[in-house]
Amino acid sequence: MNIPTLNNEQVERFGQKMVEVLNHSALAMMVSLGHRTGLLDVLARLPASTSQAIAEAAGLSERYVREWLGAMVTGGVVEFSPEAKTYRLPPEHAAWLTRAAIPNNLAASAQWIAVLASAEDKLVEAFQHGRGVPYHAYHRFHEVMAEESAQTVVSGLVEHILPLVPGLRERLEQGIEVLDVGCGSGRAMLRLAQTFPHSRFTGIDLSTEGVANANANATREGLTNLRYLVHDAATPGDEQRYDLITAFDAIHDQARPDQVLRNVARALRPTGAFLMQDIAGSSHLHQDMHHPLAPFLYTISCMHCMSVSLAGNGLGLGAMWGKEVALRMLREAGFAQVRVETLPHDVMNFYFIATLAP
Repeated sequence: MNIPTLNNEQVERFGQKMVEVLNHSALAMMVSLGHRTGLLDVLARLPASTSQAIAEAAGLSERYVREWLGAMVTGGVVEFSPEAKTYRLPPEHAAWLTRAAIPNNLAASAQWIAVLASAEDKLVEAFQHGRGVPYHAYHRFHEVMAEESAQTVVSGLVEHILPLVPGLRERLEQGIEVLDVGCGSGRAMLRLAQTFPHSRFTGIDLSTEGVANANANATREGLTNLRYLVHDAATPGDEQRYDLITAFDAIHDQARPDQVLRNVARALRPTGAFLMQDIAGSSHLHQDMHHPLAPFLYTISCMHCMSVSLAGNGLGLGAMWGKEVALRMLREAGFAQVRVETLPHDVMNFYFIATLAP
């Protein structure tokens, strides 16, 4: 048996990488806690302060805050003065870590680590039996997804995303029928319904929890041009009813995205448009090597997107199904013309604009 000769320098270098992985994974959990407890927002408002002053400003336990600050300081997120025993969040760091920083608040995205980990036991079993893990196994999924949507969709929806479809804003102001597929908690359609009162908006989703939250929000805002329904988008619905159909990071999660896209094409009026936001991956692994968030996106795909699709006896394409597969499926669904765009505020997604007419 030949025993390979190890490159000791490479062994050491990879060992250092794994130490960084452990530290950064732990730091992600602490950043998530800082977001959920409001500590990062409080720190951004305060001058250099003691742990007691920070805890009082946040209404939290000083002992927990002090230990959390230990992780933040040693992780290079928060600055510490040993002489004054004070802590400070530099404004350059706050620009990526606070609610005021939307759409650049990566602290909100750090919550995904805990959401995915909540289903780890089920995923270990799935690796053996090959079936999926259902949505309800992921603790706080809809809550965190709503925050993610607020950043990547809602924050730039009117100013950046709608202009990708020529003349769309003017048509929305005049009044058209709009459908959102995989609406989740419905924040995107809520924003549009508020902005364009002459148009009518419908959101559909398989999740009764998501639809209930969405309808509660619509009722609270007193909107009469907006409704949300529990409906499987893979099941045929209305034909040639909608002028605009949207899907924000939703198609790749579907059990049968091919059927969903065919139903979208059927539901569109001949002059309508389908606006699909989906993960900016390639269908070829080697082409994803330089994506700045590739490991994160593949992890989400493996631990959630692929698995929830398989749980519905679906194709299990996953989040990284890629532009090439998406384009093929759109054309097979009946779309004659498809354009792919990117936006500066959203490094994670492509925007597909598909029409039935050439």
